Amino acid sequence: MVKHQPLQVYEKQVFVSFVTGIYGCRWKRYQRSQDDSSRWECTWFVILCSSFLLLLFWAYFWLVAQNDFNEFNWLVYNRSGEWRDETIPILASTTVGFSYITFLLIGLLATLLTTISGVISIDDLWGDEWDILLLSLQSTAPFLHIGALVTVTAISWLVAGYVVRRERSNFQVMMLLIYMVILLVVYLAPLTFTCPCIMDRHSLRPRPDIIGRRGAPMLAPENTMVSFNRALQYGASSLEADVTISVDGFPFLMRDRTLRRTTDIHKVFPARQYDDASLFNWTEIRSLNAGQWFLESDPYWTVETLTARDRSRIGNQTVCSLVEMLRLAARANGSALLNIRRPPPEHPRYRSWFMDTLWAVQKAGISQKRVRTVTWTPDTDRGRVRGLQQTANEKLSLEEMRQRGITSLTLHYSKASHKDIQEYLANNVSVTVYPVNEPWLYSLLWCSGVPSVSSDAPQVLRKVPYPIWLMSRNAYNFIWITSNLVSIAVVIGIFGFQNYHVIRWRMRGMQTYNPEHIMLSAVARRTSRDVNIMKEKLIISELNNGLSSTEELCLYPENGYATYSHGGLSH
Repeated sequence: MVKHQPLQVYEKQVFVSFVTGIYGCRWKRYQRSQDDSSRWECTWFVILCSSFLLLLFWAYFWLVAQNDFNEFNWLVYNRSGEWRDETIPILASTTVGFSYITFLLIGLLATLLTTISGVISIDDLWGDEWDILLLSLQSTAPFLHIGALVTVTAISWLVAGYVVRRERSNFQVMMLLIYMVILLVVYLAPLTFTCPCIMDRHSLRPRPDIIGRRGAPMLAPENTMVSFNRALQYGASSLEADVTISVDGFPFLMRDRTLRRTTDIHKVFPARQYDDASLFNWTEIRSLNAGQWFLESDPYWTVETLTARDRSRIGNQTVCSLVEMLRLAARANGSALLNIRRPPPEHPRYRSWFMDTLWAVQKAGISQKRVRTVTWTPDTDRGRVRGLQQTANEKLSLEEMRQRGITSLTLHYSKASHKDIQEYLANNVSVTVYPVNEPWLYSLLWCSGVPSVSSDAPQVLRKVPYPIWLMSRNAYNFIWITSNLVSIAVVIGIFGFQNYHVIRWRMRGMQTYNPEHIMLSAVARRTSRDVNIMKEKLIISELNNGLSSTEELCLYPENGYATYSHGGLSH
């Protein structure tokens, strides 16, 4: 008699084994009754991998974008009118999402939608920041290449298992070809790399000078005397500040258009807190507190590290004048870089702002050769700042620079390519790159030969006495070729092992199973009528061969598989 009982059948399922292994930590052969993965399983596998790659890209972007978190918060402030660290919720959601997808907890689709929404929002608000991804590859490409090489080499185990262990089909051939193309691309990828730090050590230029951008705004309120003093203490050779002209012609330091974020104007002049900062006179501006906001908001989580004396000094800061900052630079034997904002048309000093700036430079007693100005004005006004070195904040051709009398450039790091920097330096053009707050970016620009950088974090760059990594071309070529050869050997070995294992398994199967068994193993996709016929053949074959009284033939009617058990026949 025949007893109907489910039979545990193990088949090699690449996609399903991957999904169930990650979700259930069960990497053994997957139990199932069909040979091929269903469309839903393949779709879920694609969603899973796509989500992981998207989150990996998103996490990498925020990792390299740390250099510009201050700029991002300032952009958000200009839109919302409220100053707070907007990177915290983004980093928190990214961390949670990446943890979800890494450990594959519930919430895959929600994480995917959240990440896509974040990418769209950042593209709208901070679209220029995507450039840092390409720039970061100049520093991380050699290491990412090794990681990619290890990954595609490890994937060869899955590919070999999928291709070798099954009957040949067009889809399998296509999968194999795609994998081989990807492998070839990874092997040859270093040919496209542009890494300034792959160079001979003797070709390395001197360490770039550090300019304190608004002082040291992560340690003290920006554009205040405490902030500038901190920058000089941490090795800054120059100071950079944002200059605004008051209604009575007094240059003072203020980054924002209004005084709301960095002063207590909401207490002193509540009805005028949205007015342009240049529409106040110097007496009114000087009456405002410019340090208490830093202690209250703690924008960079550094207030806890301050001593009681430092907090007292910061809490009593007032708006800094240009004369005060220039005098400090002169005493430190440093220089100054001034970003001058032209007053609005209704301002009484609209046409004489350059004379007010020159007056402040002369009153401070600093040499005009040590003061550079970046004026956000047309060329007709730029030329009127007589006696001061002028710098442009945009990439210009050498011919344009000669015509406009410009001898130096102040460029955003995303606009300063290695090739352009080399061309400018070869023609004696000084280049300052901003903002540079992370060691990896500072090291990259050092290798590129940049003479000076403008930084919000001189205390961080001070700890970089040498580029993070520096490697000769011959050394890198040796590592590249050796790693490729090792990968090729491993891939060939994996395919050979998988093929040998399959041949051995099939030979052992031929010795232990009769033709009916073999045919029955291949009918998972047959119709139920064909399966029933194969069942009957198998039963008759076993009975004819002499089934012992202690053996029980167990039939799995749903799948068409059979097995034995002991204990006698039963219904």
